Amino acid sequence: MAGFLEVRGKKIEAQRIGPAGEPALVFLHEGLGSLGLWRDFPEKLSRATGLGAFVYSRAGYGQSDPPPLPRPVRYMHDEAALLPEILRAAGIADPILVGHSDGASIALIHAGSGGAARALILEAPHVFTEEGGLQSIAKMRDQYRDTDLKARLARWHKDPDAAFRGWNGPWLDPEFRRWKIEDSLPRIRSPILVVQGEDDEYGTVRQVEAIQRQAGGSVETLMLARCGHSPHRDQPEKTLEAMAGFVRRLA
Repeated sequence: MAGFLEVRGKKIEAQRIGPAGEPALVFLHEGLGSLGLWRDFPEKLSRATGLGAFVYSRAGYGQSDPPPLPRPVRYMHDEAALLPEILRAAGIADPILVGHSDGASIALIHAGSGGAARALILEAPHVFTEEGGLQSIAKMRDQYRDTDLKARLARWHKDPDAAFRGWNGPWLDPEFRRWKIEDSLPRIRSPILVVQGEDDEYGTVRQVEAIQRQAGGSVETLMLARCGHSPHRDQPEKTLEAMAGFVRRLA
């Protein structure tokens, strides 16, 4: 059952799963994700690897306190700077970061700035913007305005406006077209696994190729057919098998 940590005066929804001890799997959710929206995947990966897992909702998501809006274009850098404090509050010194979309980018920024990371498992990471992805995000803005998307998000977020605008607003800021984090990649020595759907509406294989070309350590990749932006939902068995195998090889 989830509880709360207090970090910089804000309540952060968090949960420990599986055995104590380290290394520990640390899950970093996507732009509209939360602790709850990972569903049972952290538990499955914990069982498959024998490692404990830590899952949390960033500020503004799930049941965590919201941040001030509007959020800056560099909000993922801000989240990466906060991650060491989250890990200290959770008592984790040796994390294996499991990041999805925004969470994957946050993991890369953290590791590239010298933050602790035994390894990185990245689903649908972004290291620069792509026009197709920006168009998909603009469509989400229209859906939030014109459909029941807000009501559906309210099932998972206590403040759906903060969750949605804290993600959609920065991505659609004209300044975000220049956003990129490729300068973080050469400084990352931790082994990396990238899992990418071939039908991802927010990013293409160019993201994977940039990480392969520029990361300072080893990079394994898995491209999944008939898979969109969320491999752990679209192709759960193949995604779980790849992640568990990667973690076992670390030993």
